[in-house]
Amino acid sequence: MSQFPVLSAIIFTPLVGMILVLLLDKERHVQAIRWVALVASAVTLLLSLLALVPYEIRIAGFQLQEQYEWIPALNVSYHVGTDGLSIPLVLLTALLALLSIAYSFRITDRVKEYMAFFLLLETGMLGVFLALDFFLFYVFWEVSLVPMYFIIGIWGGPRREYAAIKFFIYTLVGSLAMLLAILGVYFSSDPRTFDMVELVRQQPIVGMSLKAGLIFWGFFLGFAIKVPMWPFHTWLPDAHVEAPTAGSVILAGVLLKMGCYGFLRVSLPLLPEASAYFSFVIAILALISIIYGALCAMGQTDMKKLIAYSSVNHMGYVMLGVAAACAVATATDPQQVAGLFVSRTTALNGAVLQMVNHGIITGALFFLVGVIYDRAHVRELDAFGGLGKIMPVYAGVMMVACFASLGLPGLAGFVSEFMVFLGSFPLYKLIVAVSVLGVVITAAFFLWMIQRVFLGPVNVRWQPLEDMDGGELFATVPLVVLMLAIGLYPMPVIRAINAAMVPLVQVLQENADLLASAGRFLSG
Repeated sequence: MSQFPVLSAIIFTPLVGMILVLLLDKERHVQAIRWVALVASAVTLLLSLLALVPYEIRIAGFQLQEQYEWIPALNVSYHVGTDGLSIPLVLLTALLALLSIAYSFRITDRVKEYMAFFLLLETGMLGVFLALDFFLFYVFWEVSLVPMYFIIGIWGGPRREYAAIKFFIYTLVGSLAMLLAILGVYFSSDPRTFDMVELVRQQPIVGMSLKAGLIFWGFFLGFAIKVPMWPFHTWLPDAHVEAPTAGSVILAGVLLKMGCYGFLRVSLPLLPEASAYFSFVIAILALISIIYGALCAMGQTDMKKLIAYSSVNHMGYVMLGVAAACAVATATDPQQVAGLFVSRTTALNGAVLQMVNHGIITGALFFLVGVIYDRAHVRELDAFGGLGKIMPVYAGVMMVACFASLGLPGLAGFVSEFMVFLGSFPLYKLIVAVSVLGVVITAAFFLWMIQRVFLGPVNVRWQPLEDMDGGELFATVPLVVLMLAIGLYPMPVIRAINAAMVPLVQVLQENADLLASAGRFLSG
């Protein structure tokens, strides 16, 4: 237990900011509303950084835990904690929320409601990453759904109502499936509990029974829709295209990570045998997401839709790493067993790092699409040309973000993708070999976008456009710095992630070996 409840302070500071925003008059205190929201998100980021001071980066297990009785009759507690999986995502969430609110100072319509929803959304996202009780986890999961629905539906583009309803229905279906799975785990535990740490210790779902399969697929549906994996991805392009700029940043940068986080926090440690049994199915769906997402992005003419489909591609790499970590592989020689352990750990470390890197890179890309859309009010690639001469700073920042996203060595995207491929190859050779095509296609469509928008003759229509202003640079430059920092020296982040992944991989490898020895698993 920590003396100061820093994790609770991180979660609820945005909520306090929301309450203060709601107390202000929306007509007379517009500027004060903006600044209250900005200060609340800045304090949240500061608290997230302060949590690193007592945090032991090399120690496995949960740290800074806080646990209090909540609903004793149901054995529900308020239990939060952090480890190497959640703390990078908490820092990412706090940073992107701060930058998004700063960028949203240009919002003029219903500012009070917008800032209140954004702060509530931040509390929900942070709560998901820090909750260690299923009841609390589910509450925060649902809390994050409602504000994004309104952010898309009120401040979005021309088809915002359609996109918001589609987003809500998809996510709600996944949430209900996850709720049934949570109840299945709860009623299987003895004594009955919602505490995630206790449930992982108990392992109430043992063996590959029908119940285990149903619980696994209940969680899978909830998390896969959020990732989103193919074929559950169709809500994403509509939501991204219609969402306001800051909404797209949070949607891609954080909300998609909640699905990946769910697999790593819940499905793998709680259902290791079922995860191993269905690992090949996950790997095939990840492969389809990688290739399909890249090909769909290649066919887009709208910059925002192109980046949205690239997210399907990049999240496919995360799920490939997850599938490799729990893959069934037969190995009798101790050296082979040790080699597989290293491969699984590398793949899982790469998957978590890819989650962080994707949030940084795609967050920057959506900010940059917003910059040009605010000026030109179009996003069609063919409408531009020669912008590099008119807006050189914008062109430079956009090119760095594109190169990071396509996996250029020296930038963040390369490190995580390389680790996923390196770790997954010994377990899924053919799937990884085909997946590499996704990198080639990604490079093609980003280079094509750069060529059509920034190179060639200047389109005189855009001659009066001004380069990036201070607010836009404030939102994007920190992300570019992180792309370079992680690309050149990723070890501090990898050390934190590795401490959490090694114990998980030990459990996954044991269960995968049991299935392999029994000859009971799905394979190609």
